[in-house]
Amino acid sequence: MDLDQFAALRTTEGSAVLAAAAGVAGGDPLVAAAALRSRGVPAGLAAAALTQAELRRRAVGKFGPEAAGMFLTRPGLEQATRRVVADRRAARLAAVGVRTLADLGCGLGADALAAARAGIRVYGVEADPVTAALAAANAEAAGLAGTFTVECGDATAFDVTRVDAVFCDPARRRAGTGRRIFDPDAYSPPWDFVTGLAARVPHTVVKVAPGIDHALIPADAEAEWVSVDGDLVEAALWCGALAGVPRRATVLRSGPGDATPRAHRLTGTGGVEAGVGPVRRYLYDPDPAVVRAHLVAELADTLDATLADPSIAYLYADTPRPTPFGRCLEIVDVLPFSLKRLRALLRERRVGRVEILKRGSALSPEQLRRDLRLAGENPASLVLTRVAGAPTVLIGRPVADGGPPG
Repeated sequence: MDLDQFAALRTTEGSAVLAAAAGVAGGDPLVAAAALRSRGVPAGLAAAALTQAELRRRAVGKFGPEAAGMFLTRPGLEQATRRVVADRRAARLAAVGVRTLADLGCGLGADALAAARAGIRVYGVEADPVTAALAAANAEAAGLAGTFTVECGDATAFDVTRVDAVFCDPARRRAGTGRRIFDPDAYSPPWDFVTGLAARVPHTVVKVAPGIDHALIPADAEAEWVSVDGDLVEAALWCGALAGVPRRATVLRSGPGDATPRAHRLTGTGGVEAGVGPVRRYLYDPDPAVVRAHLVAELADTLDATLADPSIAYLYADTPRPTPFGRCLEIVDVLPFSLKRLRALLRERRVGRVEILKRGSALSPEQLRRDLRLAGENPASLVLTRVAGAPTVLIGRPVADGGPPG
């Protein structure tokens, strides 16, 4: 979308076309486009409206009902923070007394809107003119235009002495191609500017890729990894007065009747190694936020568990304990990996459905599923891994909520 198309969508006619697009989107795009053109909608406007309708439909999972009134781009939506995560971050900033915030590289405004909802005055800076215009429109649609304002410009030129906190989510995709950038020095703003913010602003938060190299994390920063219902969604560095612990895993999980996911936190140094022992009756598959935060050893302590291979983050224990930080399986068989033997055993037990977990294995779960030629009415869980360096398959069954099976 360009600025002219965006301006057209903001007119009375454009609003009507957006409403019509919402009614026909979600099916065959050619049929949807034809439906709009049959109403006399110009092709360019129809395409822009249908793109927005489709992006809004996808955005519901991140933003909830408010997605229906937002203006979005594909790369902006991919990088935008989920509302539940942004709201928690905003609440943490408000709790320490932050009243003014600069969002440097604000994108579509997801984090800035959350901060504004929390009562923080937000100054957004965005280098891309279209994205800046969309962020301002999103503030207006949310009724927050007086609390969150956007300027199009260079984030590195913003006068940070105007605010008491900074949030920065550097662009990690190349403009035009959308390809991921893995070199932090190629981020926009660049990494040296981003990490230098902590020395200039008392409260600094930096959103980073979940796969960030721990060596890049400033020694005095708190690094937090966040998952939502088992999906790792982001990592952030809390700097200056905001840093509380070296490493934190925040696991957000929804339970029956929960309006929003509940937060569970595991903290530590990130430098402790878990003990190694044999495979035992129960296997724990740690949440990805725990693994990325290098807090497997801390989780092992809470479960009285050990690793079976020092390089693989599966934990083994004699008794199951409830934990929000991982899934629990009861292990019923431990086999050196052999396709022939595994196939025969599953056939003998009439296993027709399997979930396949893997760590430390080069096997493709999809190919293995085909090779097993399953037939039967019983389910099973297969874990492809290594034990003391040897390729191994574990056969098990889930334990509900980490408690006793049954």
